[in-house]
Amino acid sequence: MNELIFTNGKIVLRDAVIDGTIVVRDGILHEIAEGATAVRSAVDLEGDYLLPGLVELHTDNLERHLSPRPGVRWPVAGALRAHDAMVIAAGITTVFDALSIGDIVPDSPRIRHLTDMVAALRAAAEDGSLRAEHRLHLRCELTYENVVSRFEELSSDPLVGLASVMDHSPGQRQFANLGKYKQYYQGKYNMDDVAMDAFMERQIAARERFSALHRGQLVRLCRARAIAVASHDDETEAHVAQAVDEGIRIAEFPTTLTAARAAREAGMGILMGGPNVVLNGSQSGNISARDLAGEGLLDIISSDYVPASMLEAAFALPRAGLGIALAQSVAMVSANPATLVGLADRGEIAPGKRADLLRVAAQGPHPMVRSVWRGGERAF
Repeated sequence: MNELIFTNGKIVLRDAVIDGTIVVRDGILHEIAEGATAVRSAVDLEGDYLLPGLVELHTDNLERHLSPRPGVRWPVAGALRAHDAMVIAAGITTVFDALSIGDIVPDSPRIRHLTDMVAALRAAAEDGSLRAEHRLHLRCELTYENVVSRFEELSSDPLVGLASVMDHSPGQRQFANLGKYKQYYQGKYNMDDVAMDAFMERQIAARERFSALHRGQLVRLCRARAIAVASHDDETEAHVAQAVDEGIRIAEFPTTLTAARAAREAGMGILMGGPNVVLNGSQSGNISARDLAGEGLLDIISSDYVPASMLEAAFALPRAGLGIALAQSVAMVSANPATLVGLADRGEIAPGKRADLLRVAAQGPHPMVRSVWRGGERAF
């Protein structure tokens, strides 16, 4: 039997923080007690926090490592290991890597390299070369003509545990503000006004042709394969009602207070980005995640495009004067996401759970990850 004891730390439980000790046996949390232990072999946390390993449902970080600059394609295996190193250093022990099926531009690197990225993740999962546990979140761009056929090819992989249905065309959802849409895509693709207008017309035409059709097909496929589904960028009560009718349980990045309230009334889990929490605002001009948290309308925090933002957000919310305790905000990055995707073996420090743990020093405003364990084994 392999035993590991942690003592003299602030243990963040599901609903409280205690000064105490925990015992891990063969990678499973076995005992939790208040106070310190006299066992000499125990890991002395020296007053640091001990948190459950973070569970990340939506990160674009792998794609960013594969294409670190326009026109650059980094070797897939190297990109995956660099991404994994960043994720584990951020305290994330379970990560759903968000890979896009389709894009709003033809010949996008996301489209060209999707198969290679999935193959690299599969190979790494089989040879155990990564420090975090990686799973797949397939982001389905509804306006992409081949999204359904590509999803069918990939969704039988056992790594796939989550899918999201997205429509990034102008004038609705994330980009209801056309000025923000133009600002974002003109800057990203260096288009003049004429090219931008033509680009917008093509996106709207693709939405009218494909979006509703593809959404229905994809939701049915996910239901048949028991894959959790998130509805992306819901803006209106009608958007949420559609998701509820489809059996969708996760509202990913609702853009308005109206949509978030409707999602709460329907019993959906509400997910927002850590950067939005940390920066207290959305880059697209949509609702602030802190405003939703203050209304009791935030369940899950994902890192989105900054892995370190999950932990930063979990410690920022209790300081924001919203009446949110640390145990509650930590659950937003651990227990809550684990529950919503059916991972009952992790996400909290409790007897019988997997010993995914991180030691965090938080004397100043920014938490620092000192050590990470996955299944009781040191990972960072």
